[in-house]
Amino acid sequence: MYKTIVVPLDSSERAEKILPHVERLCDIRIGKVILLHVIESTVFTPTTLASAAKAAFMTPESYVQQLEEVRESAEEYLAKIRSILKRKGIEAETLIETGPAADRIVNVAEERDADLIALASHGRTGLSRVFFGGVAAAVLHRSETPLLLVRSRDDV
Repeated sequence: MYKTIVVPLDSSERAEKILPHVERLCDIRIGKVILLHVIESTVFTPTTLASAAKAAFMTPESYVQQLEEVRESAEEYLAKIRSILKRKGIEAETLIETGPAADRIVNVAEERDADLIALASHGRTGLSRVFFGGVAAAVLHRSETPLLLVRSRDDV
């Protein structure tokens, strides 16, 4: 039934709670899994930098360097997940996008003609947990692609 599933991940164990569900769907001969990581400009807010002063004096070069470091980290993370899935006989491609998370998730699903978007809610902790829940809700309201949403528990 599903030929392409988009799986947004944010490098957290909570977000990975969706993977067993995707694996079960793959057991019924799915075509393709797209592991998606979205880098938002909010990753460079003062709360994620060493200090607000560092953010205030960030040069274009240092911004580009930090963005590249975040991208490299995301690539390593997605490659690890892809390798785990491959050992289970599931082929996946990785994709890193930049922009508002919900918009990029919905757009990738549309661009790739996905049959399903599969994600876990509350993929992060603290204030970003509220944000990620907001992403799941935004995807739910904006996407015409069917959505598999799994509530991730705090017992990770």
